[in-house]
Amino acid sequence: MPSRLPPLNAVRAFVAAARRLSFTLAAEDLHVTHGAISRQIKTLEEYLGVALFERRVRQVRLTPAGARFLAETAPALDQIAAASHDVMSHAPARAVRINVRPSFAVRWLIPRLSDFVRHYPGIEPQVITSTRPPDLAGAAFDVAIRRGLDDWPASLEMHPFLQDEALVVGAPALMRGIGEPRSLGSLTLLLSKTRRNDWDDWKKHAGILQLQPRHRIFFDHLHFVLQAAVDGLGFTIAPMSLLSNDLATGRLACALPHLRLPLMRYYYGRAPKAARETRLFTEWLEAQAPVSAPVPPLRSFPAARR
Repeated sequence: MPSRLPPLNAVRAFVAAARRLSFTLAAEDLHVTHGAISRQIKTLEEYLGVALFERRVRQVRLTPAGARFLAETAPALDQIAAASHDVMSHAPARAVRINVRPSFAVRWLIPRLSDFVRHYPGIEPQVITSTRPPDLAGAAFDVAIRRGLDDWPASLEMHPFLQDEALVVGAPALMRGIGEPRSLGSLTLLLSKTRRNDWDDWKKHAGILQLQPRHRIFFDHLHFVLQAAVDGLGFTIAPMSLLSNDLATGRLACALPHLRLPLMRYYYGRAPKAARETRLFTEWLEAQAPVSAPVPPLRSFPAARR
């Protein structure tokens, strides 16, 4: 009779924590909470009947039993991962068709898509961009991502996805001297036709309706607005979901971070009997949300639809 295996999710959590010597960093690596890592390791310790870590203030260390267990399990997990990758890479090509707006594709999905390809080499993502609502999409899709619950086909399962906020951003050198809203009056405001109301909505919720920028420049699309902001032409109001990569790399900086405008959240829709590759993609999608979710606002405003 084959020997009984320990809970493999718990083993995976243990290896991540043991390699990092940190429950917090392991949680970031696996896209789960610190509490989830702690519970998984406790479950494993109870299963094995030994302590695997010495818990100290803001620090953990492996016990001798933990070091022995890591030496055996880490290579085994690496071997399983390599075997899975090899099998999937030789499997017949499968595709998942993802319908998103162009700005979301460029600013959110594409920077993260290499992670999905790395984990699922046998699945080919096909990104379809459209500004039309999902119920009017001309091309077939397996999963679509949009704001709000309007204009979705009734046949799809709807799932809440990203929360979002609009922030004041610009090139770091430009934003460095902005300590209060009225300082924006000396700058140029960059606006897109697709999000032309963000500035007025932000002023209304911040209670500064009289504030006027020195100049305005309009662009057809928000993608061009953000590029202009990176190049130092002025400042803009833009959704955090489309800014996270530029903020993380320092291309853009947020001024007045205490003034945040909540926006309608994103949802994704998929068919109730979606193929396995579609379900794997949406599971991956949900794992990305905690990583990119905006910091809770320091000042609350009523949610705006845009």
